Amino acid sequence: MDSVSKIRTIIKKSLGYVGATGRLMIPTAMFVGVIFVSGPQTEDLRSTHTSDIEAERIPSLVFASASDSAADAARLVQPMQLRLIVAPGDTLMTILVDEGIARREAHAAIAAMSKVFRPRNIRPKQVVVVTARLPLAADQPARLTKIELAASAERDIVVTRLDDNSYQAVAIDRPLTRNLAFAKGTIESSLYVAAVGAKVPLSVLAELIQIFSFDVDFQRDIKRGDGFSLMYARYLDEAGLKVRDGDIEVAAMTLGRNAMQFYRFETADGQIDYYDAKGRSARKALLRTPIDGAKISSRFGMRRHPILGYNKMHRGLDFAAPRGTPVFAAGNGVVERAGRYGAYGKYVRLRHNSTYKTAYAHMSRYGKKIRAGSRVKQGQIIGYVGTTGRSTGPHLHYEVLQNGGRVNPQKIKLPTGRKLTGKELAKFREKLQLLERQYVALGAPTQLAKSGKTR
Repeated sequence: MDSVSKIRTIIKKSLGYVGATGRLMIPTAMFVGVIFVSGPQTEDLRSTHTSDIEAERIPSLVFASASDSAADAARLVQPMQLRLIVAPGDTLMTILVDEGIARREAHAAIAAMSKVFRPRNIRPKQVVVVTARLPLAADQPARLTKIELAASAERDIVVTRLDDNSYQAVAIDRPLTRNLAFAKGTIESSLYVAAVGAKVPLSVLAELIQIFSFDVDFQRDIKRGDGFSLMYARYLDEAGLKVRDGDIEVAAMTLGRNAMQFYRFETADGQIDYYDAKGRSARKALLRTPIDGAKISSRFGMRRHPILGYNKMHRGLDFAAPRGTPVFAAGNGVVERAGRYGAYGKYVRLRHNSTYKTAYAHMSRYGKKIRAGSRVKQGQIIGYVGTTGRSTGPHLHYEVLQNGGRVNPQKIKLPTGRKLTGKELAKFREKLQLLERQYVALGAPTQLAKSGKTR
């Protein structure tokens, strides 16, 4: 193959929008001699194949002269920049090697990148821009000069070749603007439907549920006509487009005549929590229910036992749920027992403090690292619904023990969490006044924001 054919082959490969691996390759800018060739800028060419691009369509004008020597032609070839779309199964190494980069150079660049970003975290449809000097000979590797990666909406990663042929990586943070958004809704069928109708992002809805999970059983306590409102942070890029949603700053719910409102506040020790207008934490010692989306199939009290056939005291709550449904720790604590326990089947008992314990029975399997003596956090998965032991079908049997005796989980008055005092309370009140002004300015009802009604 003569020198002109070799260069044509290289250029044709660079313009091959979809290679053998199915990865989209988009040249963003290519200079060959004094002629500028502009490639497509969108991903709409994913279906275009290399075979669709004929050699004759690459004009001979890219060369100063068809009779130029190989050395002259080589001097005309400038750095090529390729914009690559990561395909499923790709790694950064395979991307670079597939584009003609020597494995040794690719490894050195990736090693430099790993100091600021884990290369294995690249994901499909992510954009990687590779800059390299193309060789004249088809059997020679390209010379990698730069890798640019949009690691996230907030950060870019740039790997650059230095004069000594080593590589250096830097992370460049993009400036974001924080503003506040407001949403409210009235519940007609479910909180989820009302929140989606009010255009509440799902991540924000999940945080709203978590804030009120100590006071509200979302499967049973919410009725038609109840409502919610909230103010949350939103981060925008330089173009004014939303990059991500932030934390809820104010959250309010009205259930019947009961109005609850909480404010986000960070204490001097760095702990972030939500507090009512009196400085009392929304967090309680125990969750109201340790499982999501389940309905009570048997309550605390006397009942006719479904297997034994006679009346017997039922000292817990049964939640009917599909096999494999996660079961959460109702509070922080230590695993006192984890293993089979007679008619309870697969069983976990947690000790939360000197007064309270909770027990979970009939599970199909245990959560990760759940064993006697291990510590758990509130909301951590400790097991999964099953039907082990004396059971007629998949469900969770849940017990609360107070001073050693089993009590009704629905009627127990749960101890509250932290209460702000002194200087912390004074700082919180200052923050509360600011949040209320912002909240009302965005459309919150003044009477709710100023009511201070809690629980």
